[in-house]
Amino acid sequence: MLRIIQFFFLATILTIVAAHAENVDLSTVPSRNSVQLTIYNSEDLTLVRETRKVSFKPGANPLQFSWANTLIDPTSVELRFLSHADKLTVLDATFPHAKPQMLIWNVQSEIDGDAVIEITYFTSGIHWSADYVCLADAEEAHANVDGFVRVSNDSGEEYEDAQVRLVVGKINLVEKVAQLARALERDGRQLDKLGRSELRYKALKDYDKKEADASYAYGYAHSGALGGRFQIEKPKEVAKEGLGEYFIYTIEGTETIPSGWSKRLRSLEAANVPLKIQYRYRPAEYGEQLVRMYLLTNNKESKLGTTPLPDGTVRVFRHNGRDGLSYVASQAIQYVPIGDKIELKLGVDPEVIFELVKKRTWRDAIWMQINGTNVLDRVDRPDVKIDINSSVVGWDDHRAYARRVRNYTEKPIDLEVRHAIPGDVVFRSEFAAKNHDYQTVEYAATVQPSKTADLAYEIVQHQGRNAKQNRLVIQSATVRSSK
Repeated sequence: MLRIIQFFFLATILTIVAAHAENVDLSTVPSRNSVQLTIYNSEDLTLVRETRKVSFKPGANPLQFSWANTLIDPTSVELRFLSHADKLTVLDATFPHAKPQMLIWNVQSEIDGDAVIEITYFTSGIHWSADYVCLADAEEAHANVDGFVRVSNDSGEEYEDAQVRLVVGKINLVEKVAQLARALERDGRQLDKLGRSELRYKALKDYDKKEADASYAYGYAHSGALGGRFQIEKPKEVAKEGLGEYFIYTIEGTETIPSGWSKRLRSLEAANVPLKIQYRYRPAEYGEQLVRMYLLTNNKESKLGTTPLPDGTVRVFRHNGRDGLSYVASQAIQYVPIGDKIELKLGVDPEVIFELVKKRTWRDAIWMQINGTNVLDRVDRPDVKIDINSSVVGWDDHRAYARRVRNYTEKPIDLEVRHAIPGDVVFRSEFAAKNHDYQTVEYAATVQPSKTADLAYEIVQHQGRNAKQNRLVIQSATVRSSK
Protein backbone atom coordinates (compact mmCIF):
# COMPACT_ATOMS: atom_id res chain seq x y z
CA MET A 1 0.00 0.00 0.00
CA LEU A 2 1.24 3.47 -0.91
CA ARG A 3 2.36 5.42 2.13
CA ILE A 4 2.72 9.14 1.62
CA ILE A 5 4.15 9.77 5.08
CA GLN A 6 7.39 8.16 6.11
CA PHE A 7 8.99 9.23 9.34
CA PHE A 8 12.46 7.88 9.83
CA PHE A 9 15.81 9.04 11.06
CA LEU A 10 18.20 9.61 8.16
CA ALA A 11 21.72 8.10 8.32
CA THR A 12 23.22 11.24 6.77
CA ILE A 13 21.54 14.47 5.73
CA LEU A 14 23.78 17.29 4.68
CA THR A 15 26.77 18.32 6.80
CA ILE A 16 24.65 20.24 9.33
CA VAL A 17 23.29 17.01 10.87
CA ALA A 18 26.38 14.81 10.46
CA ALA A 19 27.33 15.38 14.09
CA HIS A 20 24.09 13.74 15.19
CA ALA A 21 24.52 10.53 13.17
CA GLU A 22 24.85 8.53 16.36
CA ASN A 23 21.15 9.25 17.10
CA VAL A 24 19.85 7.70 13.89
CA ASP A 25 17.48 4.72 14.12
CA LEU A 26 17.10 3.31 10.60
CA SER A 27 14.45 0.72 11.58
CA THR A 28 11.88 3.20 12.90
CA VAL A 29 9.07 3.72 10.36
CA PRO A 30 6.01 4.62 12.48
CA SER A 31 2.54 3.82 11.20
CA ARG A 32 -0.51 6.04 11.60
CA ASN A 33 -2.17 6.03 14.96
CA SER A 34 -5.28 7.76 13.59
CA VAL A 35 -6.46 9.69 10.56
CA GLN A 36 -9.46 11.96 10.15
CA LEU A 37 -10.95 13.22 6.87
CA THR A 38 -13.16 16.34 6.77
CA ILE A 39 -14.56 16.66 3.25
CA TYR A 40 -15.54 20.12 1.95
CA ASN A 41 -17.40 19.38 -1.28
CA SER A 42 -17.98 23.02 -2.20
CA GLU A 43 -14.22 23.67 -2.22
CA ASP A 44 -12.94 20.30 -3.58
CA LEU A 45 -10.76 20.10 -0.48
CA THR A 46 -10.39 17.55 2.27
CA LEU A 47 -8.70 18.42 5.54
CA VAL A 48 -6.60 15.45 6.69
CA ARG A 49 -5.44 15.09 10.28
CA GLU A 50 -2.95 12.30 10.99
CA THR A 51 -1.32 11.33 14.27
CA ARG A 52 1.81 9.20 14.65
CA LYS A 53 3.99 8.07 17.52
CA VAL A 54 7.61 8.93 16.76
CA SER A 55 10.75 7.97 18.70
CA PHE A 56 12.97 11.00 19.31
CA LYS A 57 16.52 11.19 20.64
CA PRO A 58 18.25 14.25 22.05
CA GLY A 59 19.51 16.58 19.33
CA ALA A 60 18.37 17.17 15.78
CA ASN A 61 15.94 14.62 14.33
CA PRO A 62 15.13 14.87 10.61
CA LEU A 63 11.58 13.82 9.64
CA GLN A 64 10.49 13.27 6.04
CA PHE A 65 7.06 13.91 4.50
CA SER A 66 6.38 13.11 0.83
CA TRP A 67 3.34 13.49 -1.43
CA ALA A 68 4.41 11.84 -4.68
CA ASN A 69 1.54 10.73 -6.96
CA THR A 70 -1.08 12.37 -4.74
CA LEU A 71 -3.15 15.57 -4.86
CA ILE A 72 -1.82 16.95 -1.57
CA ASP A 73 -1.09 20.68 -1.59
CA PRO A 74 2.37 21.06 -0.02
CA THR A 75 1.67 24.69 0.98
CA SER A 76 -0.95 23.43 3.45
CA VAL A 77 1.23 20.94 5.38
CA GLU A 78 1.67 21.65 9.10
CA LEU A 79 3.41 19.75 11.92
CA ARG A 80 2.26 19.95 15.53
CA PHE A 81 3.37 18.14 18.69
CA LEU A 82 0.54 16.65 20.75
CA SER A 83 2.84 15.50 23.57
CA HIS A 84 6.10 16.94 24.94
CA ALA A 85 5.39 20.14 23.02
CA ASP A 86 7.68 22.08 25.37
CA LYS A 87 10.58 19.69 24.65
CA LEU A 88 10.30 19.57 20.86
CA THR A 89 10.97 22.38 18.38
CA VAL A 90 10.92 22.53 14.60
CA LEU A 91 14.22 24.16 13.63
CA ASP A 92 13.51 24.44 9.91
CA ALA A 93 11.69 22.87 6.96
CA THR A 94 13.57 21.98 3.77
CA PHE A 95 12.30 21.16 0.29
CA PRO A 96 15.16 19.18 -1.36
CA HIS A 97 15.90 20.47 -4.85
CA ALA A 98 16.38 16.97 -6.27
CA LYS A 99 13.11 15.73 -4.75
CA PRO A 100 10.47 18.44 -5.25
CA GLN A 101 7.69 16.23 -3.78
CA MET A 102 9.33 15.92 -0.38
CA LEU A 103 9.54 17.99 2.79
CA ILE A 104 12.10 17.47 5.59
CA TRP A 105 11.58 18.91 9.05
CA ASN A 106 14.52 19.22 11.44
CA VAL A 107 13.15 18.70 14.95
CA GLN A 108 15.26 19.65 17.95
CA SER A 109 14.49 17.23 20.82
CA GLU A 110 15.21 17.45 24.52
CA ILE A 111 13.73 13.99 25.19
CA ASP A 112 14.84 10.43 24.59
CA GLY A 113 11.59 8.61 23.94
CA ASP A 114 8.26 8.60 22.15
CA ALA A 115 6.06 11.60 21.34
CA VAL A 116 2.79 11.93 19.45
CA ILE A 117 2.81 14.30 16.48
CA GLU A 118 -0.01 15.56 14.28
CA ILE A 119 0.28 16.34 10.57
CA THR A 120 -2.49 18.33 8.90
CA TYR A 121 -2.80 19.08 5.21
CA PHE A 122 -5.34 19.61 2.44
CA THR A 123 -5.82 17.25 -0.46
CA SER A 124 -8.15 17.30 -3.44
CA GLY A 125 -9.93 14.45 -5.19
CA ILE A 126 -12.08 13.22 -2.27
CA HIS A 127 -15.78 13.93 -2.75
CA TRP A 128 -19.10 12.85 -1.39
CA SER A 129 -22.63 12.91 -2.76
CA ALA A 130 -26.06 12.19 -1.31
CA ASP A 131 -28.99 10.21 -2.66
CA TYR A 132 -32.36 9.23 -1.27
CA VAL A 133 -35.04 6.60 -1.82
CA CYS A 134 -38.65 7.62 -1.13
CA LEU A 135 -41.09 4.71 -1.01
CA ALA A 136 -44.77 5.70 -0.79
CA ASP A 137 -47.44 3.31 0.43
CA ALA A 138 -50.33 2.22 -1.80
CA GLU A 139 -52.63 4.92 -0.38
CA GLU A 140 -49.95 7.61 -0.80
CA ALA A 141 -50.50 8.81 2.75
CA HIS A 142 -47.06 7.94 4.17
CA ALA A 143 -43.59 7.17 2.85
CA ASN A 144 -40.39 5.53 4.00
CA VAL A 145 -37.32 7.65 3.30
CA ASP A 146 -33.77 6.28 3.25
CA GLY A 147 -30.75 8.54 2.76
CA PHE A 148 -27.23 7.59 1.69
CA VAL A 149 -23.89 9.32 1.19
CA ARG A 150 -21.29 8.06 -1.23
CA VAL A 151 -17.62 8.90 -0.53
CA SER A 152 -15.26 8.71 -3.53
CA ASN A 153 -11.47 8.78 -3.19
CA ASP A 154 -9.46 9.85 -6.24
CA SER A 155 -6.70 11.57 -4.27
CA GLY A 156 -3.99 9.00 -4.97
CA GLU A 157 -3.62 8.06 -1.29
CA GLU A 158 -5.28 5.21 0.58
CA TYR A 159 -6.71 6.04 3.99
CA GLU A 160 -7.01 3.09 6.35
CA ASP A 161 -9.32 3.19 9.38
CA ALA A 162 -10.15 6.83 8.83
CA GLN A 163 -12.80 8.80 10.66
CA VAL A 164 -14.94 10.42 7.96
CA ARG A 165 -16.69 13.75 8.40
CA LEU A 166 -18.92 15.28 5.73
CA VAL A 167 -19.54 19.04 5.62
CA VAL A 168 -23.13 19.88 4.58
CA GLY A 169 -23.70 23.41 3.35
CA LYS A 170 -21.37 26.03 1.92
CA ILE A 171 -18.59 27.67 3.88
CA ASN A 172 -18.37 31.46 3.53
CA LEU A 173 -14.75 31.04 2.54
CA VAL A 174 -14.52 34.02 0.20
CA GLU A 175 -15.71 36.42 2.88
CA LYS A 176 -13.47 34.82 5.50
CA VAL A 177 -10.36 35.07 3.34
CA ALA A 178 -11.24 38.66 2.47
CA GLN A 179 -11.40 39.54 6.17
CA LEU A 180 -8.00 37.98 6.85
CA ALA A 181 -6.48 39.66 3.80
CA ARG A 182 -7.73 43.10 4.81
CA ALA A 183 -6.38 42.59 8.33
CA LEU A 184 -2.92 41.79 7.02
CA GLU A 185 -2.90 44.60 4.47
CA ARG A 186 -3.81 47.07 7.19
CA ASP A 187 -0.55 45.99 8.84
CA GLY A 188 1.32 46.93 5.67
CA ARG A 189 1.84 43.40 4.38
CA GLN A 190 0.97 42.57 0.77
CA LEU A 191 -0.40 39.18 -0.24
CA ASP A 192 1.02 37.24 -3.14
CA LYS A 193 -0.63 34.15 -4.64
CA LEU A 194 0.96 31.84 -2.09
CA GLY A 195 -0.12 34.11 0.76
CA ARG A 196 -3.74 34.03 -0.37
CA SER A 197 -3.57 30.24 -0.64
CA GLU A 198 -2.35 30.07 2.95
CA LEU A 199 -5.22 32.32 4.04
CA ARG A 200 -7.66 30.03 2.28
CA TYR A 201 -6.41 27.06 4.27
CA LYS A 202 -6.35 29.07 7.48
CA ALA A 203 -9.99 30.02 6.92
CA LEU A 204 -11.04 26.40 6.53
CA LYS A 205 -9.02 25.29 9.53
CA ASP A 206 -10.58 28.06 11.60
CA TYR A 207 -14.01 26.67 10.68
CA ASP A 208 -12.85 23.20 11.59
CA LYS A 209 -11.80 24.34 15.05
CA LYS A 210 -15.36 25.49 15.79
CA GLU A 211 -16.68 21.96 15.87
CA ALA A 212 -18.55 20.88 19.00
CA ASP A 213 -19.14 17.43 20.42
CA ALA A 214 -21.92 15.67 18.55
CA SER A 215 -25.09 16.31 20.53
CA TYR A 216 -27.06 13.52 18.98
CA ALA A 217 -26.70 10.50 16.73
CA TYR A 218 -29.04 9.47 13.98
CA GLY A 219 -29.43 6.66 11.46
CA TYR A 220 -27.17 3.80 10.55
CA ALA A 221 -24.50 3.30 7.94
CA HIS A 222 -23.27 0.29 6.07
CA SER A 223 -20.31 0.20 3.74
CA GLY A 224 -20.12 -1.09 0.20
CA ALA A 225 -17.68 -0.74 -2.64
CA LEU A 226 -18.03 -0.11 -6.35
CA GLY A 227 -16.24 -1.40 -9.40
CA GLY A 228 -16.97 -5.09 -8.84
CA ARG A 229 -15.53 -5.15 -5.30
CA PHE A 230 -17.90 -5.26 -2.36
CA GLN A 231 -17.51 -5.31 1.41
CA ILE A 232 -20.09 -5.78 4.14
CA GLU A 233 -19.46 -4.26 7.54
CA LYS A 234 -21.56 -3.84 10.66
CA PRO A 235 -24.01 -0.90 10.72
CA LYS A 236 -22.45 2.40 11.69
CA GLU A 237 -23.99 5.44 13.30
CA VAL A 238 -23.87 8.89 11.73
CA ALA A 239 -23.47 11.78 14.19
CA LYS A 240 -24.71 15.16 13.03
CA GLU A 241 -23.71 18.43 14.62
CA GLY A 242 -24.73 21.98 13.85
CA LEU A 243 -22.10 24.69 13.39
CA GLY A 244 -23.94 27.85 12.43
CA GLU A 245 -24.42 27.97 8.66
CA TYR A 246 -23.33 24.42 7.94
CA PHE A 247 -23.48 20.93 9.43
CA ILE A 248 -20.93 18.18 9.86
CA TYR A 249 -21.96 14.53 9.55
CA THR A 250 -19.53 12.23 11.32
CA ILE A 251 -19.62 8.55 10.40
CA GLU A 252 -19.41 6.41 13.53
CA GLY A 253 -16.20 4.43 13.90
CA THR A 254 -13.68 4.31 11.07
CA GLU A 255 -13.76 3.57 7.36
CA THR A 256 -11.03 2.33 5.04
CA ILE A 257 -11.29 4.22 1.75
CA PRO A 258 -8.79 2.92 -0.84
CA SER A 259 -7.71 5.18 -3.67
CA GLY A 260 -9.92 4.76 -6.72
CA TRP A 261 -12.83 3.35 -4.69
CA SER A 262 -16.20 4.68 -3.53
CA LYS A 263 -18.23 3.71 -0.48
CA ARG A 264 -21.95 4.18 0.07
CA LEU A 265 -23.00 4.87 3.66
CA ARG A 266 -26.53 5.04 5.05
CA SER A 267 -27.22 8.41 6.65
CA LEU A 268 -31.00 8.49 7.14
CA GLU A 269 -33.74 5.98 7.85
CA ALA A 270 -37.26 7.30 8.45
CA ALA A 271 -40.49 5.26 8.39
CA ASN A 272 -44.10 6.43 8.02
CA VAL A 273 -43.26 9.99 7.08
CA PRO A 274 -46.50 11.97 6.46
CA LEU A 275 -47.01 12.54 2.76
CA LYS A 276 -49.16 15.21 1.14
CA ILE A 277 -50.24 15.28 -2.52
CA GLN A 278 -50.75 18.61 -4.23
CA TYR A 279 -51.47 19.65 -7.82
CA ARG A 280 -49.61 22.79 -8.83
CA TYR A 281 -49.78 25.24 -11.69
CA ARG A 282 -46.63 27.40 -11.67
CA PRO A 283 -45.57 28.35 -15.19
CA ALA A 284 -42.31 29.94 -14.04
CA GLU A 285 -41.20 26.64 -12.43
CA TYR A 286 -42.98 23.82 -14.25
CA GLY A 287 -44.09 25.30 -17.57
CA GLU A 288 -47.66 25.50 -18.86
CA GLN A 289 -48.91 22.35 -17.19
CA LEU A 290 -50.52 21.12 -13.99
CA VAL A 291 -48.09 18.85 -12.16
CA ARG A 292 -48.60 16.37 -9.36
CA MET A 293 -46.37 16.79 -6.28
CA TYR A 294 -45.31 14.77 -3.24
CA LEU A 295 -44.68 17.11 -0.27
CA LEU A 296 -42.75 16.07 2.85
CA THR A 297 -41.49 18.25 5.69
CA ASN A 298 -37.97 18.00 7.06
CA ASN A 299 -38.63 18.20 10.79
CA LYS A 300 -38.73 16.01 13.86
CA GLU A 301 -42.53 15.70 13.83
CA SER A 302 -42.36 14.17 10.35
CA LYS A 303 -39.70 11.68 11.57
CA LEU A 304 -37.10 12.98 9.16
CA GLY A 305 -34.72 14.16 11.87
CA THR A 306 -33.52 17.49 13.13
CA THR A 307 -30.77 18.40 10.66
CA PRO A 308 -30.68 19.86 7.14
CA LEU A 309 -30.58 17.47 4.21
CA PRO A 310 -27.76 17.90 1.68
CA ASP A 311 -28.14 18.26 -2.07
CA GLY A 312 -28.85 14.96 -3.76
CA THR A 313 -31.05 12.89 -6.01
CA VAL A 314 -34.36 11.44 -4.79
CA ARG A 315 -35.74 8.32 -6.47
CA VAL A 316 -39.46 7.88 -5.83
CA PHE A 317 -41.26 4.53 -5.78
CA ARG A 318 -44.78 3.49 -4.80
CA HIS A 319 -46.29 0.24 -3.54
CA ASN A 320 -48.74 -0.85 -6.21
CA GLY A 321 -50.94 -2.81 -3.76
CA ARG A 322 -50.00 -6.14 -5.38
CA ASP A 323 -46.73 -6.90 -3.56
CA GLY A 324 -44.80 -4.88 -6.09
CA LEU A 325 -43.28 -1.45 -6.62
CA SER A 326 -43.85 1.16 -9.28
CA TYR A 327 -41.15 3.64 -10.25
CA VAL A 328 -42.60 7.15 -10.09
CA ALA A 329 -39.90 9.77 -10.62
CA SER A 330 -36.32 10.87 -10.05
CA GLN A 331 -35.46 14.42 -9.03
CA ALA A 332 -32.48 16.41 -7.79
CA ILE A 333 -33.12 18.43 -4.63
CA GLN A 334 -31.21 21.35 -3.19
CA TYR A 335 -30.08 21.78 0.40
CA VAL A 336 -33.19 21.42 2.61
CA PRO A 337 -33.02 23.36 5.91
CA ILE A 338 -34.83 22.21 9.04
CA GLY A 339 -38.55 22.92 8.73
CA ASP A 340 -38.55 23.29 4.94
CA LYS A 341 -40.47 21.06 2.55
CA ILE A 342 -39.10 18.40 0.25
CA GLU A 343 -41.00 18.98 -2.98
CA LEU A 344 -40.98 16.11 -5.47
CA LYS A 345 -42.40 16.69 -8.93
CA LEU A 346 -44.11 13.59 -10.30
CA GLY A 347 -45.27 14.97 -13.64
CA VAL A 348 -48.67 15.41 -15.29
CA ASP A 349 -51.59 13.29 -14.06
CA PRO A 350 -53.66 12.14 -17.07
CA GLU A 351 -56.72 11.78 -14.81
CA VAL A 352 -56.79 15.49 -13.98
CA ILE A 353 -57.59 17.93 -16.79
CA PHE A 354 -56.61 21.58 -16.34
CA GLU A 355 -57.54 24.28 -18.85
CA LEU A 356 -58.02 28.03 -19.19
CA VAL A 357 -61.44 29.14 -20.46
CA LYS A 358 -61.77 32.70 -21.79
CA LYS A 359 -65.19 34.16 -21.00
CA ARG A 360 -65.30 37.81 -22.06
CA THR A 361 -63.20 40.90 -22.85
CA TRP A 362 -64.13 44.58 -22.81
CA ARG A 363 -62.64 48.03 -22.34
CA ASP A 364 -63.71 51.05 -20.28
CA ALA A 365 -62.38 54.04 -18.33
CA ILE A 366 -61.16 55.57 -21.59
CA TRP A 367 -59.38 58.93 -21.35
CA MET A 368 -58.69 61.13 -24.38
CA GLN A 369 -56.73 64.20 -25.29
CA ILE A 370 -59.35 66.59 -26.65
CA ASN A 371 -58.95 68.96 -29.62
CA GLY A 372 -55.16 68.91 -29.57
CA THR A 373 -54.94 70.46 -26.11
CA ASN A 374 -53.42 68.90 -22.97
CA VAL A 375 -56.84 68.60 -21.35
CA LEU A 376 -57.58 65.03 -20.22
CA ASP A 377 -61.14 63.93 -19.77
CA ARG A 378 -63.31 60.85 -19.63
CA VAL A 379 -64.92 59.83 -22.94
CA ASP A 380 -68.22 59.03 -21.25
CA ARG A 381 -68.89 62.68 -20.26
CA PRO A 382 -71.95 63.90 -22.25
CA ASP A 383 -70.70 67.51 -22.40
CA VAL A 384 -67.42 66.57 -24.13
CA LYS A 385 -67.36 66.73 -27.90
CA ILE A 386 -64.76 64.56 -29.65
CA ASP A 387 -63.39 65.51 -33.03
CA ILE A 388 -60.81 64.12 -35.42
CA ASN A 389 -57.94 65.66 -33.47
CA SER A 390 -58.72 63.67 -30.31
CA SER A 391 -56.52 60.71 -29.21
CA VAL A 392 -56.82 57.95 -26.59
CA VAL A 393 -54.31 58.34 -23.74
CA GLY A 394 -55.62 55.87 -21.16
CA TRP A 395 -58.00 52.95 -20.70
CA ASP A 396 -58.71 49.74 -18.74
CA ASP A 397 -58.73 46.30 -20.38
CA HIS A 398 -61.04 43.71 -18.75
CA ARG A 399 -60.61 39.97 -19.29
CA ALA A 400 -62.85 37.37 -17.65
CA TYR A 401 -61.48 33.79 -17.33
CA ALA A 402 -62.18 30.49 -15.61
CA ARG A 403 -59.59 27.93 -14.54
CA ARG A 404 -61.47 24.70 -15.25
CA VAL A 405 -60.37 21.57 -13.37
CA ARG A 406 -61.82 18.13 -14.11
CA ASN A 407 -60.98 15.49 -11.52
CA TYR A 408 -61.40 11.95 -12.85
CA THR A 409 -59.57 10.32 -9.93
CA GLU A 410 -61.21 8.53 -6.99
CA LYS A 411 -59.92 11.03 -4.40
CA PRO A 412 -60.31 14.75 -3.75
CA ILE A 413 -57.38 16.78 -5.03
CA ASP A 414 -55.78 19.91 -3.59
CA LEU A 415 -55.01 22.50 -6.24
CA GLU A 416 -52.63 25.44 -6.01
CA VAL A 417 -52.38 28.04 -8.80
CA ARG A 418 -49.61 30.63 -8.93
CA HIS A 419 -48.90 32.81 -11.95
CA ALA A 420 -47.51 36.26 -12.69
CA ILE A 421 -49.54 39.09 -14.26
CA PRO A 422 -47.28 41.98 -15.35
CA GLY A 423 -48.29 45.64 -15.29
CA ASP A 424 -50.69 47.69 -13.16
CA VAL A 425 -53.36 45.05 -12.57
CA VAL A 426 -56.44 44.35 -10.45
CA PHE A 427 -57.31 40.68 -9.87
CA ARG A 428 -60.98 40.15 -8.96
CA SER A 429 -62.49 36.85 -7.88
CA GLU A 430 -65.15 35.35 -5.63
CA PHE A 431 -62.67 32.87 -4.14
CA ALA A 432 -59.83 33.63 -1.74
CA ALA A 433 -56.67 34.82 -3.50
CA LYS A 434 -53.50 36.46 -2.21
CA ASN A 435 -50.31 38.10 -3.41
CA HIS A 436 -47.35 35.75 -3.65
CA ASP A 437 -45.29 38.80 -4.59
CA TYR A 438 -46.04 42.22 -6.08
CA GLN A 439 -46.74 40.76 -9.56
CA THR A 440 -47.88 37.19 -8.77
CA VAL A 441 -51.27 35.92 -7.64
CA GLU A 442 -51.81 32.70 -5.72
CA TYR A 443 -54.98 30.80 -4.88
CA ALA A 444 -56.04 27.29 -3.95
CA ALA A 445 -59.05 24.99 -4.24
CA THR A 446 -60.18 21.44 -3.54
CA VAL A 447 -61.89 19.48 -6.31
CA GLN A 448 -63.97 16.46 -5.36
CA PRO A 449 -63.73 13.08 -7.17
CA SER A 450 -65.44 12.92 -10.58
CA LYS A 451 -66.28 16.63 -10.40
CA THR A 452 -65.50 19.74 -12.43
CA ALA A 453 -64.67 23.07 -10.85
CA ASP A 454 -64.57 26.47 -12.59
CA LEU A 455 -62.47 29.06 -10.77
CA ALA A 456 -63.76 32.31 -12.30
CA TYR A 457 -61.79 35.55 -12.10
CA GLU A 458 -61.41 38.90 -13.85
CA ILE A 459 -58.22 40.76 -14.72
CA VAL A 460 -58.37 44.57 -15.01
CA GLN A 461 -55.26 45.87 -16.78
CA HIS A 462 -54.67 49.62 -16.49
CA GLN A 463 -53.19 51.00 -19.71
CA GLY A 464 -51.66 54.31 -20.76
CA ARG A 465 -52.43 57.20 -18.42
CA ASN A 466 -54.41 54.86 -16.16
CA ALA A 467 -51.32 52.79 -15.28
CA LYS A 468 -49.50 54.18 -12.23
CA GLN A 469 -46.97 51.49 -11.31
CA ASN A 470 -46.20 47.78 -11.65
CA ARG A 471 -48.38 46.14 -9.01
CA LEU A 472 -51.02 43.48 -8.53
CA VAL A 473 -54.05 44.39 -6.41
CA ILE A 474 -56.34 41.64 -5.11
CA GLN A 475 -60.06 42.41 -4.86
CA SER A 476 -63.04 40.30 -3.86
CA ALA A 477 -65.89 40.85 -6.32
CA THR A 478 -68.40 39.12 -8.53
CA VAL A 479 -66.91 38.30 -11.93
CA ARG A 480 -68.79 39.70 -14.90
CA SER A 481 -68.45 36.80 -17.30
CA SER A 482 -71.23 37.89 -19.67
CA LYS A 483 -73.02 41.08 -20.78
